Amino acid sequence: MSRIELRIESQSRRNFLGNMLSASALVIGARILPLELAEAASTSTNEAAAAAWTPNVYLGLETDGTVIIITHRSEMGTGIRSVLPAVVADELEADWKRVKIEQAIGDKKYGDQNTDGSCSIRDFYDAMRQAGATARTMLVSAAAEKWGVSAAECKAQNHKVVHAASNRELGYGELVALAAKQAVPKKEELKLKPSAEFRYIGKPLQTIDQADIVAGKGIFGIDAKMPGMVYASIERSPVYGGKLKSFDDSAAKQVKGVQQTVVIPALTPPYQFKPLGGVAVIANSTWAALQGRKKLKVEWDAGANAAYDSVSYKQALIETVQKPQKAARNVGDVDAEFAKGGKTHEATYYVPHLAHAPMEPPAAVAEFKDGVCTIHTATQNPQAVQDTVAAALGIDKSKVICNVTLLGGGFGRKSKPDYVAEAALLSKAVGKPVKVTWSREEDIRFDYYHAVAAMYLKAAVDAKGKPTAWLQRSAFPSIGAMFNPATNTGQPFELGMGWSNLPFDIPNHRAENGPAQAHVRIGWLRSVSNIYHAFGVHSFADELAALANRDRVEYLLELLGSPRKVDLPGNPLAQKFPLDTGRLRNVIELVAEKSGWAKKKPTKGRALGIAAHWSFYSYVAAVVEVEVDSAGKLRIPRVDIAADAGQIINPDRVRNQFEGASVFGTSIALMGEITAKNGAIQQSNFDGYPVARMHEAPLVTHVHLVPSDAPPAGVGEPGVPPILPALCNAIYAATGNRIRELPINQHKLV
Repeated sequence: MSRIELRIESQSRRNFLGNMLSASALVIGARILPLELAEAASTSTNEAAAAAWTPNVYLGLETDGTVIIITHRSEMGTGIRSVLPAVVADELEADWKRVKIEQAIGDKKYGDQNTDGSCSIRDFYDAMRQAGATARTMLVSAAAEKWGVSAAECKAQNHKVVHAASNRELGYGELVALAAKQAVPKKEELKLKPSAEFRYIGKPLQTIDQADIVAGKGIFGIDAKMPGMVYASIERSPVYGGKLKSFDDSAAKQVKGVQQTVVIPALTPPYQFKPLGGVAVIANSTWAALQGRKKLKVEWDAGANAAYDSVSYKQALIETVQKPQKAARNVGDVDAEFAKGGKTHEATYYVPHLAHAPMEPPAAVAEFKDGVCTIHTATQNPQAVQDTVAAALGIDKSKVICNVTLLGGGFGRKSKPDYVAEAALLSKAVGKPVKVTWSREEDIRFDYYHAVAAMYLKAAVDAKGKPTAWLQRSAFPSIGAMFNPATNTGQPFELGMGWSNLPFDIPNHRAENGPAQAHVRIGWLRSVSNIYHAFGVHSFADELAALANRDRVEYLLELLGSPRKVDLPGNPLAQKFPLDTGRLRNVIELVAEKSGWAKKKPTKGRALGIAAHWSFYSYVAAVVEVEVDSAGKLRIPRVDIAADAGQIINPDRVRNQFEGASVFGTSIALMGEITAKNGAIQQSNFDGYPVARMHEAPLVTHVHLVPSDAPPAGVGEPGVPPILPALCNAIYAATGNRIRELPINQHKLV
């Protein structure tokens, strides 16, 4: 049996108990639901919804002292598969060297497993601490019973319980049997460790599987295998929503290794995460399937999106934002202030579609047998896999077993399991396990694209250049259209990402949003709507500073005003995570100091740019330094990022996330652009949709983390939004050329 099969089989709860733990092992099932969600679940009248929010997390202790922790999030380079278990281990007072981690299958008992939205730590930090503290409390109680002393006299310490008064100690393994008989303490009875006693939280603890990944031993979705499987490559409509008219597979079947072809039903609204439909070539290898697919002769009915064209659509979006639209936030009286006839400034910005383009394209292997579908795949959301596959096959989702492999990048793409449903449908059709592997070209041509967006901003300014009124208007196709085709305006969660939550201290402010129809699949990409909103807002702020001939940092701080907590519409976690402009000021001042802002005055061809943004409840400011030579060639010698993300669990992993955001943000700003003509995407592979190479990325990124005891916030995504405007603001300071449309490589810089 191969190593991957061993690991995957050990992931299920049944196998966890059957294989990993002996009969005498202690198993802790702790309620891990965040309080606010628990309250919502407890009052829900919808049994399914309540069940989806009432998970358990499991940890086990072997009699040899081994601690086994099941991690329920997906690993795609963030280190989360080790970071959350480290929180459990810290509260448990476990020796990290004696901890084993196993990946969970998709199951509602683990809570929301969608590793998306920078919420893994934010949502599960408290719950994981409670789980570890529960086990520690029971171990201490067991030792106290054995010694006949009060539990208050005993203390857990590095994988053992000690009784200082008698100088006795017992290892965790020795206490397993007795601990299993102890009463499970109530949550309110738990005593969490003070931060001064943290062993792993706040420390640069090495991820537990780093060595295997570096050595090439890690198993990714594209590596997954099942006995007897066949391989599939799928020809899909080049136009979103197109339908199959006819096909001739006679030549395809002549290719050596090709076994048969299968038609996957056409996509029907709402499109959600359903397969796109098409003709699949089944073969004895991926190569044979690809060659057979090239021989297919297929005719399509392109459907309603056949006329989609990026040039005309861009113009339509820009025309939309020139006209009044529905207000998402309205403070004071913007129109009255503009009517006074003072000095005003206005600008229009544009960001094109973007693709996720992870290094590992989507891949899945599925077997449908005896009414059960077993899957191995790289997914950010195994529960969405269960839902989507169950709907496609017409079975209950409890009959869908989703095993999660490592992910070779995700950025939000692999939270949509359309490719997994393809494998499941094909397995049902051919009666064998089927492996579906998307090519690079397929991944870029059939992505869930980041929304194209146009933004118009206008401000009235006083004699010192400070805005007295600020109007902002946007139009972009909504992610909501994937779930309701009638949706043609931004959803509250999208508008709450840097648009309706402007932190500036301006007496008159209105944020509007206009209609935009979706003609391709729209999905969330790392930092989502914050990308275009931050680009528009913070480019415009820089334009106002330039008009006022002000230092950008001083101007930005003046825009923020005095430290305060901003009352925002539609912030579901406002009590725990209010927008605190004092923390935003702090990261601006910190990044200015660390980057040497005051000492590096702009010169021709060399300058710094700054932007600061609040997203995923983290405060991030970035300073980008650029050099532009006489030929217009751009170089980025340095980026500084200051971040206040609340309590930091693993500073190495957090720095890694912000360093990655620096490269990701500069890459999409420099060269990210997806376009459509006659309904079809024009780019495929990295020649048409490049990502920044080493000489194009920032030469060095310095990350400055703010010590904080505030609740942990997001770190995977919030580093991206300020990078784009900071980079463009630096280019303006160095060259005098203002970039209002991305990507940058479409512009002459000198």
